[in-house]
Amino acid sequence: MNNKPWKLTLLAAFSLAGTAAFAQNVQSAQKAIQLERYSEAKRTLLPQANTNFEAAFELGRLYEMQEKADSAAYFFNLASNNPKSPMAKVSAGRAFLAQGKKGDAEAQFEAAAKMTKNKDAKVLAAIGQAYAESDIKDNQKGIEYINQALKVNKKDDAAMLVALGDMHEKRENGGGEAMTAYDRALTVDPNYLPAHYRKGRLNVRARNGKDALASFQKVISIDPNFAPAYREMANMYYYAGQYDQASEMMKKYTDMSEKSPNTQATYAAFLYLNKKYPEALAQIQEVLAKDPTNVTMNRLLAYTLFDTNQNDQALAAMDKYMKMVPQDKILTEDYVYQGKILTKAGRSDEGIAIIERAIKADPSKAAELQNDLASAYLLKKDYAKAIGVYKAKMAGGAQLTDQVRLANVYSLNKQYTQADSLLNIVVTARPTYAPGYMLRAQANANLDPDSKQGLAKPHYEKYIELAKADPEKNKSGLTEAYRYLGYYYYQKGDKQASLPYWQQALALNPGDAQATAAINDINGKGKTTAKSTGAKAPVKKK
Repeated sequence: MNNKPWKLTLLAAFSLAGTAAFAQNVQSAQKAIQLERYSEAKRTLLPQANTNFEAAFELGRLYEMQEKADSAAYFFNLASNNPKSPMAKVSAGRAFLAQGKKGDAEAQFEAAAKMTKNKDAKVLAAIGQAYAESDIKDNQKGIEYINQALKVNKKDDAAMLVALGDMHEKRENGGGEAMTAYDRALTVDPNYLPAHYRKGRLNVRARNGKDALASFQKVISIDPNFAPAYREMANMYYYAGQYDQASEMMKKYTDMSEKSPNTQATYAAFLYLNKKYPEALAQIQEVLAKDPTNVTMNRLLAYTLFDTNQNDQALAAMDKYMKMVPQDKILTEDYVYQGKILTKAGRSDEGIAIIERAIKADPSKAAELQNDLASAYLLKKDYAKAIGVYKAKMAGGAQLTDQVRLANVYSLNKQYTQADSLLNIVVTARPTYAPGYMLRAQANANLDPDSKQGLAKPHYEKYIELAKADPEKNKSGLTEAYRYLGYYYYQKGDKQASLPYWQQALALNPGDAQATAAINDINGKGKTTAKSTGAKAPVKKK
């Protein structure tokens, strides 16, 4: 999803147009960009781009924010053809910055500042804005330029402060300083929409839903047509697990924003995050039909094909994506998906090696990625290695979910005693966790394959107690439990106790041949065996 915020922090700050009429047109284009009406902005700016600095400059910003570096550099260079203008130097610097040439960019920025003896707040702020709107992570120089601009300006300026906040937001642990800058901006102008919007987005990132909602509601009260606020509210509700509200807000966003591949891409990514894979895939393919080089959509195409079990197509899509995306734009998740796709394609060693490299490259995500590594080993059916991964992960602090996963792998590796011990810890900690009793019953059924000791009996009984509240949801598990108990009592010679369990299994599945055979036998019409009843609970591979 291209959720890169439109950082129009110095809206109308560079009013260099030759006529008042064109200056108004530029402001109209800037507003269109802010509302993510990109085609509308281009229609206004493109006719003047060859002759007007401001039109070319704004187009450079627009394309940079759309992550189209070559187009951004072209228009920034177009705006840099006046060697005596410090703003032309700023534009030349932005052309370099858009292409990742930080050193060349800094030289142009220093020349622009020098031409004004570091005393033109507008030029200094424009340099700071260049860093705020770029993907450059080391933006300390940009922060220094904005601070110098504020000093020269001799008073706070809302747009400059928002640019300052944007740069802090990109920095590791910079959220607090970013929020301070946005709050300062609002002391200058309590209705400054970009500051309220940034505060809301920052609070979404911090999972502070109440304050985020307050900020977005303020944005909408200022401008009900500010589409990005609805998109961010959709993200906010999504993180809070309120999926209906999230869908409602995303629908408002897509209805209100410009119909474009970018909007469709945002919607496709939202569908993907909500695990609506078929709908997401349809949107992704529509976007790629119009914009085949869209990096985000090529990424999600590979992800979605994998998640919908179309692994051959996922392999081709991932190969195309990895050749398309610049090395510094590859996400950790890209390597993980590539590893899982390769593993599923039978290239286990390649896939596992890629996931292991991803863990080493991004230790902050190690705990999460170890689950993917274990899954890759499971696909390879290397259960011993999967056990090792989970044990290593749990050494840093065992979560119940990890214990359940490890217990599953123990069962797959026929280490049923170890599985049972872990599951005992799980159900002791969460006595109402029905799947824990089912897994424990299965492990014990494998420890007692003839059911003579009834090791699984108390666990199946507890499972039934918890699961029968929703028989439709738990039909498969209840059927298994009823079959086990029916056979357990049958082989003990207690047909009277056995019969109700078979009848309950048949009630859940009227076509159940095993339950029918057992009932007929008890009623004198056939013979019941472990094989016919399915009394030995199968170990289910998760």
